[in-house]
Amino acid sequence: MTRTPMTRAQFEERLFRVLRWVVIAFLAAITIVPFYYMVLLSVKPIDALLLDPGSLWVSAKEFTLDTYRNVMTPTEDGGQGFTRLLLNSALVSLGTVVLTLAVSVPGAYAISRLKFFGGRQISALFLAVYLFPSTLLAVPLFVIFAKLGLSSSLAGLAIVYVAQTVPVSIYMLRNYLVTIPYSIEEAAALDGCTRLQTVRKVILPLAAPSLMATGLYVFMIAWNEFLFALLFLAADPGKWTVSLGLAQLANGIEVSKTVLMAGSVVLTIPVVVLFFAAERLLTEGLTSGADKS
Repeated sequence: MTRTPMTRAQFEERLFRVLRWVVIAFLAAITIVPFYYMVLLSVKPIDALLLDPGSLWVSAKEFTLDTYRNVMTPTEDGGQGFTRLLLNSALVSLGTVVLTLAVSVPGAYAISRLKFFGGRQISALFLAVYLFPSTLLAVPLFVIFAKLGLSSSLAGLAIVYVAQTVPVSIYMLRNYLVTIPYSIEEAAALDGCTRLQTVRKVILPLAAPSLMATGLYVFMIAWNEFLFALLFLAADPGKWTVSLGLAQLANGIEVSKTVLMAGSVVLTIPVVVLFFAAERLLTEGLTSGADKS
Protein backbone atom coordinates (compact mmCIF):
# COMPACT_ATOMS: atom_id res chain seq x y z
CA MET A 1 0.00 0.00 0.00
CA THR A 2 1.47 3.32 -1.10
CA ARG A 3 1.59 6.02 1.58
CA THR A 4 0.39 9.41 0.50
CA PRO A 5 3.25 11.91 0.81
CA MET A 6 2.79 14.69 3.35
CA THR A 7 2.11 18.07 1.83
CA ARG A 8 3.97 21.17 2.88
CA ALA A 9 0.88 22.59 4.54
CA GLN A 10 0.38 19.42 6.58
CA PHE A 11 4.05 19.38 7.60
CA GLU A 12 3.95 23.02 8.72
CA GLU A 13 0.71 22.44 10.63
CA ARG A 14 2.16 19.50 12.56
CA LEU A 15 5.46 21.28 13.15
CA PHE A 16 3.85 24.42 14.54
CA ARG A 17 1.47 22.33 16.61
CA VAL A 18 4.47 20.75 18.35
CA LEU A 19 6.45 23.98 18.55
CA ARG A 20 3.50 25.76 20.12
CA TRP A 21 3.48 23.41 23.10
CA VAL A 22 7.27 23.53 23.34
CA VAL A 23 7.20 27.34 23.51
CA ILE A 24 4.33 27.29 26.02
CA ALA A 25 6.20 24.80 28.22
CA PHE A 26 9.40 26.86 28.01
CA LEU A 27 7.67 30.14 28.90
CA ALA A 28 5.78 28.44 31.74
CA ALA A 29 9.02 26.98 33.10
CA ILE A 30 10.98 30.25 33.11
CA THR A 31 8.00 31.97 34.77
CA ILE A 32 6.77 29.42 37.29
CA VAL A 33 10.08 27.87 38.43
CA PRO A 34 11.64 31.14 39.72
CA PHE A 35 8.39 32.11 41.43
CA TYR A 36 8.11 28.64 43.00
CA TYR A 37 11.69 28.85 44.28
CA MET A 38 11.01 32.32 45.68
CA VAL A 39 7.95 31.04 47.55
CA LEU A 40 9.93 28.00 48.71
CA LEU A 41 12.68 30.13 50.21
CA SER A 42 10.14 32.39 51.91
CA VAL A 43 8.69 29.49 53.97
CA LYS A 44 12.06 28.03 55.00
CA PRO A 45 14.00 28.90 58.13
CA ILE A 46 17.36 30.45 57.40
CA ASP A 47 19.32 27.58 58.98
CA ALA A 48 17.64 25.02 56.69
CA LEU A 49 18.43 27.20 53.70
CA LEU A 50 22.10 27.45 54.64
CA LEU A 51 22.37 23.67 55.13
CA ASP A 52 20.80 22.81 51.76
CA PRO A 53 20.32 25.88 49.49
CA GLY A 54 19.64 23.76 46.40
CA SER A 55 16.68 21.87 47.85
CA LEU A 56 13.48 22.25 45.83
CA TRP A 57 11.17 21.03 48.57
CA VAL A 58 10.33 22.02 52.12
CA SER A 59 9.31 19.48 54.71
CA ALA A 60 6.43 19.95 57.11
CA LYS A 61 8.95 20.21 59.95
CA GLU A 62 10.82 23.03 58.26
CA PHE A 63 7.77 24.93 57.01
CA THR A 64 7.39 28.32 58.72
CA LEU A 65 5.51 31.57 58.25
CA ASP A 66 7.71 33.56 60.60
CA THR A 67 9.28 35.35 57.63
CA TYR A 68 5.87 36.71 56.60
CA ARG A 69 5.13 37.76 60.17
CA ASN A 70 8.44 39.61 60.22
CA VAL A 71 7.67 41.31 56.91
CA MET A 72 4.15 42.39 57.86
CA THR A 73 4.84 43.40 61.48
CA PRO A 74 5.14 47.19 61.98
CA THR A 75 8.63 48.58 62.37
CA GLU A 76 7.74 49.79 65.88
CA ASP A 77 7.40 46.12 66.88
CA GLY A 78 10.63 45.01 65.23
CA GLY A 79 9.23 44.03 61.83
CA GLN A 80 9.65 45.39 58.33
CA GLY A 81 6.33 47.28 58.23
CA PHE A 82 5.12 46.04 54.84
CA THR A 83 1.48 46.46 55.85
CA ARG A 84 1.87 50.22 55.72
CA LEU A 85 3.91 50.01 52.51
CA LEU A 86 1.23 47.91 50.83
CA LEU A 87 -1.41 50.45 51.82
CA ASN A 88 0.65 53.29 50.38
CA SER A 89 1.23 51.41 47.13
CA ALA A 90 -2.45 50.54 46.87
CA LEU A 91 -3.50 54.16 47.35
CA VAL A 92 -1.03 55.41 44.73
CA SER A 93 -1.78 52.64 42.23
CA LEU A 94 -5.56 52.79 42.48
CA GLY A 95 -5.52 56.58 42.40
CA THR A 96 -3.33 56.46 39.30
CA VAL A 97 -5.72 54.03 37.59
CA VAL A 98 -8.79 56.17 38.35
CA LEU A 99 -7.18 59.44 37.27
CA THR A 100 -5.62 57.91 34.16
CA LEU A 101 -8.88 56.38 32.96
CA ALA A 102 -10.79 59.58 33.76
CA VAL A 103 -8.44 61.49 31.46
CA SER A 104 -7.84 58.79 28.85
CA VAL A 105 -11.44 57.83 28.08
CA PRO A 106 -12.52 61.29 26.83
CA GLY A 107 -9.22 61.71 25.01
CA ALA A 108 -9.41 58.33 23.29
CA TYR A 109 -13.05 58.89 22.35
CA ALA A 110 -12.27 62.30 20.86
CA ILE A 111 -9.42 60.91 18.77
CA SER A 112 -11.40 57.91 17.55
CA ARG A 113 -14.67 59.71 16.76
CA LEU A 114 -14.16 63.44 16.23
CA LYS A 115 -12.75 64.85 13.00
CA PHE A 116 -10.09 67.53 13.38
CA PHE A 117 -6.87 68.61 11.75
CA GLY A 118 -3.99 66.21 12.47
CA GLY A 119 -6.27 63.57 13.94
CA ARG A 120 -4.47 60.72 12.20
CA GLN A 121 -1.03 61.77 13.43
CA ILE A 122 -1.90 62.70 16.99
CA SER A 123 -1.96 59.08 18.18
CA ALA A 124 1.68 58.71 17.22
CA LEU A 125 2.50 61.97 18.96
CA PHE A 126 1.08 60.62 22.21
CA LEU A 127 3.66 57.83 22.13
CA ALA A 128 6.47 60.29 21.37
CA VAL A 129 6.66 61.03 25.11
CA TYR A 130 8.34 57.63 25.52
CA LEU A 131 11.24 58.82 23.38
CA PHE A 132 12.40 60.68 26.49
CA PRO A 133 13.88 58.43 29.21
CA SER A 134 12.37 58.76 32.65
CA THR A 135 15.74 59.72 34.13
CA LEU A 136 15.74 62.80 31.90
CA LEU A 137 12.38 63.93 33.29
CA ALA A 138 13.03 63.02 36.91
CA VAL A 139 14.92 66.12 38.04
CA PRO A 140 12.67 68.72 36.33
CA LEU A 141 9.57 67.02 37.69
CA PHE A 142 11.04 66.89 41.19
CA VAL A 143 11.88 70.61 41.08
CA ILE A 144 8.40 71.52 39.84
CA PHE A 145 6.60 69.41 42.42
CA ALA A 146 8.90 70.66 45.19
CA LYS A 147 7.85 74.22 44.41
CA LEU A 148 4.21 73.08 44.49
CA GLY A 149 4.70 71.37 47.85
CA LEU A 150 4.00 67.91 46.45
CA SER A 151 7.51 66.45 46.44
CA SER A 152 6.95 64.21 49.47
CA SER A 153 3.32 63.22 49.02
CA LEU A 154 1.53 60.20 47.62
CA ALA A 155 -0.77 62.50 45.65
CA GLY A 156 2.19 64.09 43.89
CA LEU A 157 3.61 60.68 43.04
CA ALA A 158 0.26 59.57 41.61
CA ILE A 159 0.11 62.70 39.43
CA VAL A 160 3.58 61.89 38.06
CA TYR A 161 2.42 58.36 37.22
CA VAL A 162 -0.67 59.75 35.51
CA ALA A 163 1.50 61.94 33.31
CA GLN A 164 3.49 58.84 32.35
CA THR A 165 0.58 56.51 31.69
CA VAL A 166 -2.00 58.76 30.00
CA PRO A 167 -0.35 58.79 26.53
CA VAL A 168 -0.12 55.03 26.13
CA SER A 169 -3.54 54.57 27.77
CA ILE A 170 -5.14 56.90 25.21
CA TYR A 171 -3.39 54.97 22.45
CA MET A 172 -4.62 51.61 23.76
CA LEU A 173 -8.21 52.77 24.25
CA ARG A 174 -8.31 54.52 20.90
CA ASN A 175 -7.30 51.32 19.08
CA TYR A 176 -10.26 49.56 20.70
CA LEU A 177 -12.82 52.32 20.28
CA VAL A 178 -12.28 52.50 16.52
CA THR A 179 -13.50 48.89 16.29
CA ILE A 180 -16.91 49.82 17.76
CA PRO A 181 -19.33 50.48 14.84
CA TYR A 182 -20.43 54.07 14.55
CA SER A 183 -23.94 52.85 13.71
CA ILE A 184 -24.41 51.96 17.40
CA GLU A 185 -23.93 55.60 18.35
CA GLU A 186 -26.29 56.69 15.58
CA ALA A 187 -28.95 54.35 16.92
CA ALA A 188 -28.47 55.77 20.42
CA ALA A 189 -28.79 59.31 19.01
CA LEU A 190 -32.07 58.36 17.31
CA ASP A 191 -33.32 57.15 20.70
CA GLY A 192 -32.66 60.64 22.10
CA CYS A 193 -29.30 60.08 23.82
CA THR A 194 -26.85 62.93 24.00
CA ARG A 195 -23.21 62.29 23.19
CA LEU A 196 -22.36 62.09 26.88
CA GLN A 197 -25.19 59.61 27.50
CA THR A 198 -24.04 57.57 24.51
CA VAL A 199 -20.52 57.36 25.89
CA ARG A 200 -21.72 56.42 29.38
CA LYS A 201 -24.48 53.95 28.46
CA VAL A 202 -23.20 52.46 25.20
CA ILE A 203 -19.50 53.02 24.56
CA LEU A 204 -18.14 52.38 28.05
CA PRO A 205 -19.97 49.02 28.51
CA LEU A 206 -18.77 47.87 25.10
CA ALA A 207 -15.24 49.05 25.89
CA ALA A 208 -15.12 47.20 29.22
CA PRO A 209 -12.45 44.71 28.03
CA SER A 210 -10.16 47.52 26.93
CA LEU A 211 -10.79 49.48 30.14
CA MET A 212 -9.88 46.43 32.20
CA ALA A 213 -6.72 45.76 30.21
CA THR A 214 -5.64 49.40 30.32
CA GLY A 215 -6.41 49.71 34.03
CA LEU A 216 -4.38 46.56 34.77
CA TYR A 217 -1.47 47.89 32.72
CA VAL A 218 -1.52 51.22 34.57
CA PHE A 219 -1.82 49.50 37.95
CA MET A 220 1.21 47.30 37.27
CA ILE A 221 3.31 50.33 36.26
CA ALA A 222 2.37 52.28 39.38
CA TRP A 223 2.72 49.27 41.68
CA ASN A 224 6.23 48.30 40.54
CA GLU A 225 7.71 51.74 39.75
CA PHE A 226 10.83 52.55 41.74
CA LEU A 227 12.72 55.58 40.37
CA PHE A 228 10.13 58.31 40.96
CA ALA A 229 9.03 56.70 44.23
CA LEU A 230 12.61 56.89 45.46
CA LEU A 231 13.05 60.45 44.24
CA PHE A 232 9.81 61.77 45.74
CA LEU A 233 9.44 59.73 48.92
CA ALA A 234 12.99 58.90 50.07
CA ALA A 235 12.91 61.62 52.74
CA ASP A 236 9.72 60.29 54.35
CA PRO A 237 9.86 56.53 55.17
CA GLY A 238 6.28 56.65 56.44
CA LYS A 239 5.09 57.21 52.86
CA TRP A 240 7.29 54.65 51.15
CA THR A 241 5.75 52.28 48.64
CA VAL A 242 6.33 48.54 48.72
CA SER A 243 8.98 48.71 45.98
CA LEU A 244 11.07 51.02 48.17
CA GLY A 245 10.59 48.73 51.15
CA LEU A 246 11.75 45.74 49.13
CA ALA A 247 14.85 47.63 47.98
CA GLN A 248 15.60 48.41 51.62
CA LEU A 249 15.38 44.70 52.44
CA ALA A 250 17.71 43.83 49.57
CA ASN A 251 20.30 46.33 50.81
CA GLY A 252 19.99 45.35 54.46
CA ILE A 253 22.94 43.40 55.84
CA GLU A 254 21.06 42.03 58.83
CA VAL A 255 18.02 40.93 56.80
CA SER A 256 18.06 37.25 55.86
CA LYS A 257 17.36 36.13 52.31
CA THR A 258 14.27 34.25 53.47
CA VAL A 259 12.74 37.51 54.70
CA LEU A 260 13.72 39.16 51.41
CA MET A 261 11.95 36.39 49.48
CA ALA A 262 8.86 36.80 51.67
CA GLY A 263 8.84 40.50 50.85
CA SER A 264 9.14 39.67 47.14
CA VAL A 265 6.17 37.33 47.38
CA VAL A 266 4.14 40.00 49.18
CA LEU A 267 5.01 42.43 46.38
CA THR A 268 4.06 39.96 43.64
CA ILE A 269 0.88 38.34 44.96
CA PRO A 270 -1.45 41.39 44.61
CA VAL A 271 -0.53 41.78 40.93
CA VAL A 272 -1.04 38.07 40.24
CA VAL A 273 -4.42 38.03 42.01
CA LEU A 274 -5.51 41.17 40.20
CA PHE A 275 -4.48 39.71 36.86
CA PHE A 276 -6.57 36.56 37.32
CA ALA A 277 -9.53 38.63 38.54
CA ALA A 278 -9.19 40.96 35.54
CA GLU A 279 -8.98 37.97 33.21
CA ARG A 280 -12.45 36.89 34.27
CA LEU A 281 -13.78 40.42 33.97
CA LEU A 282 -12.25 40.76 30.51
CA THR A 283 -14.18 37.73 29.32
CA GLU A 284 -17.42 39.01 30.81
CA GLY A 285 -16.86 42.45 29.33
CA LEU A 286 -16.77 41.15 25.78
CA THR A 287 -20.56 40.92 25.70
CA SER A 288 -21.51 43.59 28.25
CA GLY A 289 -23.40 46.47 26.69
CA ALA A 290 -24.24 44.59 23.50
CA ASP A 291 -27.83 44.02 24.57
CA LYS A 292 -29.75 47.27 24.35
CA SER A 293 -32.51 47.44 26.93
